[in-house]
Amino acid sequence: MFEFNAGASRPVKDAARDKRIADAQDLVQRTLSQHGLAPPAMDGLMPSGGLPHQHGPDGLMGMLNMAQAFGGQSPHAAKPQSVATPEGAQFLSATHQGKNGSRAYRTYVPASTDAGVTGIVMMLHGCTQNPEDFAIGTGMNALADRDGFVVIYPEQSRGANAQTCWNWFSPGDQRRDRGEPDILAGIARKAMSEHDVPQSRTFVAGLSAGAAMAVILGQTHPDVFAAVGAHSGLPYGAAKDVASAFAAMAGQGQGRNTNDKAEDTRTIAFHGSADSTVHPANGAAIIRDAERAGPSQTLQTTRNGNASGRAYSVALSMGQDGQSHLEHWVIDGLGHAWSGGQSGGSYTDPKGPDASAEMIRFFFNSKG
Repeated sequence: MFEFNAGASRPVKDAARDKRIADAQDLVQRTLSQHGLAPPAMDGLMPSGGLPHQHGPDGLMGMLNMAQAFGGQSPHAAKPQSVATPEGAQFLSATHQGKNGSRAYRTYVPASTDAGVTGIVMMLHGCTQNPEDFAIGTGMNALADRDGFVVIYPEQSRGANAQTCWNWFSPGDQRRDRGEPDILAGIARKAMSEHDVPQSRTFVAGLSAGAAMAVILGQTHPDVFAAVGAHSGLPYGAAKDVASAFAAMAGQGQGRNTNDKAEDTRTIAFHGSADSTVHPANGAAIIRDAERAGPSQTLQTTRNGNASGRAYSVALSMGQDGQSHLEHWVIDGLGHAWSGGQSGGSYTDPKGPDASAEMIRFFFNSKG
């Protein structure tokens, strides 16, 4: 096992360890070469773990981040932050323990819920992020203040993934009643019970690895989550191991088996056209899967716009009830970052449409 001090500025000298790292890096390069792939940008999504010969699906990718890890945290790693909480609101801390493990999480309860909770939105952070950073960057709490819904921010543990990525690429975390989907659904169910919120008013959204896990939850737990918001994410079944995770991020994902039954879950997806970490083809694949599973749409249209200096296009599919069933937003020039986000958080870009506001509009109002 490798050991390192996350706060250290330089790696401890260890010749044997250095050789293992070099051997692992060589193995990574040979694996990529065998699949005709080059490593995509590391920021924000890369699974990270131990040595390639260790158990677990993420060892090879971990080697690509190892030099960074031994030198300390990622330059994009979220720093401890205090989240401003208006008078009467609460930003609570708790831990959920279930049959598949435990996770800590934060819950934002706005003062406006005194008049009744309007719904629940679960927000899944990306790699190297934490709940506080994600709350600040997305500005979701302010929308909760406005509209009276509760926001849940689960926290990935470093014990489960060294870069705090949700393990979207692991087969053990892609199924109902198993792994992280079971843990996250358990957190949501507890909040639904506490606040008397039905499935029709419970939603999940995420960024990057968090978006990929949100899509998984939409497929594994449609009885818990009524709709999914995916920003810079990947479709369900995009990867089953390290090599296929690289392929998926490069836009060459294996995708879902067409014989599999896909759940009809309303979905809104955002992706930047300049995302070099997760290829924009993944956003299109998320919507394509949802469209294949969903009911026949009465209207499919595309509109263009410009928001805060960025042009965008959005493809809309309306259901027979006249509500928006699918939305695919492509933001010109946006990289791997939350569109319209707050500068105080990591992986945000203040330009472009406000992804948080559009997700909430989609979840609660469903009008395109």
